[in-house]
Parts: sequence; structure tokens; C-alpha cells
Amino acid sequence: MTASADAARVAMLARIQGALGRSAPSEEQRRRVLQRCAAPSANLIPARGRENDRIAQFIAEAERVNATTERLAGWSAVPAAVAETLAAAGLLPRLRMVDDARLASLAWPADLAVATGKAVDGDRASLAVAFAGIAETGTVMLLSSPSRPATLNFLPEMHIVILPEAVIVGAYEDAWANLRESFGPGVMPRVVNWITGPSRTADIEQTLLLGAHGPRLLHILLLAEA
Repeated sequence: MTASADAARVAMLARIQGALGRSAPSEEQRRRVLQRCAAPSANLIPARGRENDRIAQFIAEAERVNATTERLAGWSAVPAAVAETLAAAGLLPRLRMVDDARLASLAWPADLAVATGKAVDGDRASLAVAFAGIAETGTVMLLSSPSRPATLNFLPEMHIVILPEAVIVGAYEDAWANLRESFGPGVMPRVVNWITGPSRTADIEQTLLLGAHGPRLLHILLLAEA
């Protein structure tokens, strides 16, 4: 954050604080906040977030919200599965994907044009790798970075997500705990996207429309291999 942006943030928060009639936080309030940051506590976890068969539950919940799923033995099966998915959706064999060494090492079909980087106008399909899957709601957790642009999650018509079955957890709290452990204290990716099914809206006459604000299709490849 730049100095000017930081100053604007401080000024905005000060105006909100004044409108609420609150004074500056006391030392005790500061202490409680720092304590919570140092030792985050979990919120309530619904019963379905504690189911034993997380893979089956994830698939059921994801498909309930109009995502499609496919189970693969491992990474080597990804290129063929992606090519078949694009063909079944009637899309050209062109793919924009995250810059990931595991994907770069795969044998992609010669007739499938593969590129990395930010999604641009004209990209119809994208491929990402999830940090976690949440069985509770059939949600995939995606982290942004220079090699994983968030635009891949929202601009193309079809979003294909690779989800190793080993990273499927029961509840959101489990995923947050794994993220904190992976990144270390006080560090977070710039953006964390939780994606549950394809984009949808029912703003107009309560009629559900898919693809209104993002991908119309979400296909999740679950890998038995981590």
C-alpha cells in the first residue's frame, strides 16, 4: 500500500469511528486484538463440515450448485481431461492457465493452444489449481499471486479447477488454518477467492441465470495424486 493510500485509509477509518461516536481503541482493546491475531480461534463448524467422507460430500455439494466434477488418477491425466472438457463444451482448443511447474511439465496435446498469464478478452477457458476444497459447501479456495492471476477465476466462460483430493477439508475454518500454517504468521496472499459453483444471479424476477458475472461453467478435476 502506498503512503497516500495508507493515509486515505486512516482518514476513512477515522471518519467511521467519529460517526459511531467511538474514541481511539484502549490498550486493553488493542491487546485483545493482538491476542486474537496471534492465536486465531475457530468459529462454529456446522455438523456437515465434520463428515468423514469428505470427497463424496465435496462432489455432492459442488454438483448441487451446478458445478461438474471428474475424478482422475493423477496429474498426467489432466491434459486429456482438459481437452475433452473443452470439446464437450463446444469451445475452441485454447486455454489460459496459471504458471505452475506441475502443469508446465505435462504433455499437452499438440492441437491445444496453452498460454499462461492474466486472462484477456477473448479467453474462453482457464485452468487453475486450488489451494483447498471445502466439503461443507463444495467450494474451491484459490489464492492469487503473480503466477496465479485472479482474472483467470472470473473472466473466461469456462473455469476448470484442479483439486488434489488430499487438500479437501471439512469446513472453512480448516482451510483458513492450513493457509495460516502454509504462509506463516502475519502473511496472507493478496486475494483469497472462494468459488462455489459457476457465477449466478437471480436479480431479475427471481429467475436464476448462470454466467451473469463470471464463468458460466465450472468443472473441477479431483486428483487422487497430491
